[in-house]
Amino acid sequence: MTTATPASVESLQGLLSAWFAPWVQALGLQVESLADGEVTLRLPQSDQLSRVGGMLCGQAMMSAADTAIVLAIVTQLGDQRPMTTVQQNTSFLKPLSGQDARVTARVVRAGKNLVFGEIDIAGASASDGRSVCRVSTTYALL
Repeated sequence: MTTATPASVESLQGLLSAWFAPWVQALGLQVESLADGEVTLRLPQSDQLSRVGGMLCGQAMMSAADTAIVLAIVTQLGDQRPMTTVQQNTSFLKPLSGQDARVTARVVRAGKNLVFGEIDIAGASASDGRSVCRVSTTYALL
């Protein structure tokens, strides 16, 4: 286990480039804020991530959620250790069109081998802050 320096917006942004596949990097995720066990990313609106009618596609939201929880786990554990998704349950609540998405991931419980998390996705410019997508996930620490 390698201990990392305390997480910062810059260090987590660097992990997006270092750890994730090129197609995940192509999402253009930007780290906005972090706390212990929590991270908020911005998923920029783009035509490449939209489907008919300009709606953000579910695959992009699921990928952003999965990526965000990895970074939230890093803020909780304070190290960069191998991990993998065991389970991801996604509920799409309403479409998101014409705006960036705000993806907030939070560690619910971190055990010795498993980490449980929740992710909320909302429109970044929505004044009501209402969710468009909710995700629960389980990660295995390797």
